[in-house]
Amino acid sequence: MRVTAADLHAPAPDAPPVERLLAFDMLKRGIWAAPVIVLAATAIWGADGASSAVVAIGIVLVNLVLAAVSLSWAARRSLTLVMAVALGGFAVRMGLVTVVMLLVKDEPWIDLVALGVTVLVTHLGLLFWELRYVSATLAFPALKPGYKEAVQP
Repeated sequence: MRVTAADLHAPAPDAPPVERLLAFDMLKRGIWAAPVIVLAATAIWGADGASSAVVAIGIVLVNLVLAAVSLSWAARRSLTLVMAVALGGFAVRMGLVTVVMLLVKDEPWIDLVALGVTVLVTHLGLLFWELRYVSATLAFPALKPGYKEAVQP
């Protein structure tokens, strides 16, 4: 039996772990941007803003890594599973973000506005930064022609 590209239940074709590479690239950028974000939150909201920014950055970075790991796992299984994990995983991860925010919202060292703004700005900022980087470098990392050959020994 021949498997065609239209067979959505077939394993995905052999490809580099693009999702994971992109997410870990954003993770590196997020770690580099974290001190600037924390300093900005400190300047605007004080010490509570700084601690809120640290929590928010942690939420965003964990969210991105969970998305990458789950999508990479699904991509090795089937194309249908990728779609299901993308949609279901988004809902689950947003639920986790909401739960974490609800757990810390009443803590005296949390400024809820700073937390919310930092989650939103950091998440969108990292996504747009990566989008711009990927667009500017012909879909690098992992999508650039010849990448697979360069990675494999």
